[in-house]
Amino acid sequence: MRIGIGYDSHKLVDNRKLILGGMEIPFEKGLLGHSDADVLCHAITDAIIGALGEGDIGKHFPDTDSTWKNASSIDLLAKTVAMAKKQGFEVQWIDSVVIAEKPKLLPHIDTMKDNISRTGIPLHAINIKAKSNEGMGFIGRGEGIAAQAVCLLKARH
Repeated sequence: MRIGIGYDSHKLVDNRKLILGGMEIPFEKGLLGHSDADVLCHAITDAIIGALGEGDIGKHFPDTDSTWKNASSIDLLAKTVAMAKKQGFEVQWIDSVVIAEKPKLLPHIDTMKDNISRTGIPLHAINIKAKSNEGMGFIGRGEGIAAQAVCLLKARH
């Protein structure tokens, strides 16, 4: 068994779609990033990479590489799940939290879980929570969104 932790945050800006958990969330702003800036998928990806002992998301999908420009983060997550399987591991559990003042994410969580399960992580092994930052800091001011994730990997026999 191996455990990994992941974190990501991005700035909210005008003229971008808000993508979280592989889906577009209706909102007046989106997250700024080299890829689609899906902080939830980035945090989960980073947690899996950490559990593998393979560095971090930037090592595997650097923002200096044009290959990943405007990439779908759900696709990056699928590549990471495949990497784990290639190394003999399966994702047993993902616990994650998205921290945002707005928009309200609860109505979208089931769809996000479905999308993430299409990467090869079993649906029953995905938990997503939505929290606010109670008006504090850059998240509380509505300047950005962050996500954290923990991953449990188990060696396949």
